[in-house]
Amino acid sequence: MENIKLIIQIVIAIGIFNVWLLNFKKPSKYRGGNSQNMTEEFTAYGFNNWFMKLIGLLKLSLASLLITGIWFPNLIDISAFLIGCLMIGAIGFHVKINDPLIKSLPAFIMLVLSSILIIL
Repeated sequence: MENIKLIIQIVIAIGIFNVWLLNFKKPSKYRGGNSQNMTEEFTAYGFNNWFMKLIGLLKLSLASLLITGIWFPNLIDISAFLIGCLMIGAIGFHVKINDPLIKSLPAFIMLVLSSILIIL
């Protein structure tokens, strides 16, 4: 069970680092609206640039805490819970702008993985 938890922690963290560091300025079929990068995506949701930076900082910090949770397991539940909350928000904003359901898939998968971490 601990190995499964470890794998999920790493998958979530790598997913967040990938989106917010490696693919921040790149197009993706999962971006909201017709956005070609993260800045355009947050604009499509009706947010300012500072809010995008805040969400990015939160997600990257929480992903880092999940990795730190490998050595300090007491960090896992709160990090997973907060990531789950952010993913619920992400799904909600995809729905708000009438995105096809497929665009919510990454956030839904992260929500499920975060939930599993809390349950295990």
